[in-house]
Amino acid sequence: MTEPRPQPDFILIRPQMGENIGAAARAMLNFGLERMRVTAPRDGWPNERAVAMASGAGRVLDAAQIFDTTAEALADRTYVYATTARPRDITKPVFTPEAAMQDAAARIAAGEKVAVMFGPERAGLENDDIVQANAIVTVPVNPDFPSLNLAQCVLLTGYEWRRATEEAEAMRVEMAGSDWAEQQEIDALARHYDEALTKAGFYFPEHKAAHMQRNMRNLWSRMPLTRSDVQMLHGIMRQMVRWKERG
Repeated sequence: MTEPRPQPDFILIRPQMGENIGAAARAMLNFGLERMRVTAPRDGWPNERAVAMASGAGRVLDAAQIFDTTAEALADRTYVYATTARPRDITKPVFTPEAAMQDAAARIAAGEKVAVMFGPERAGLENDDIVQANAIVTVPVNPDFPSLNLAQCVLLTGYEWRRATEEAEAMRVEMAGSDWAEQQEIDALARHYDEALTKAGFYFPEHKAAHMQRNMRNLWSRMPLTRSDVQMLHGIMRQMVRWKERG
């Protein structure tokens, strides 16, 4: 198996349900994260329910390291983030998940050993856990319902890690076997419609015709048309003309 690229350890502190450990493993692998640590899982280890829920991400569980305490799980790390949804009376830097993973990526690139802690399902991390971290990660959730499921929090953090470390396209278009239409093709389509609409008397009254024609040409220029789109639009107009002539 190929060794994963340098990445943070995701540490599940005293998780209560095997299903949530398995779901967290799936969330991690979705974003290329494979370094899981678990401290004092309530239902023991290995856990059949975790394996069943992991569904394809079993290798994350197979490689997971198990510890008895938070201190043991953090012992060889150089910088640690603690995730929490609640305000804490502890003085620490506070990051959003996005900023935290950008910071983590920079630290790992500089050779640091980074970890992110996630608390148990019922109440999250305790202050005794958080004081062992270097910084806090908090999500700007609805203050009237701040609770995040363990796997959701892992998924959100994993997504931000991926964004921080991958060259991602904000938006792209699936071309479905076609190419973008060239300007000469757009111009031919515009002339086709202009001629047909002129013949049909669309540009009326006459003193407004030039303005309407200019708006129509501008419409075609604004539309992101593929060659397939252009061919279809030519076909639509040809068929409408044939139908009119048959009538």
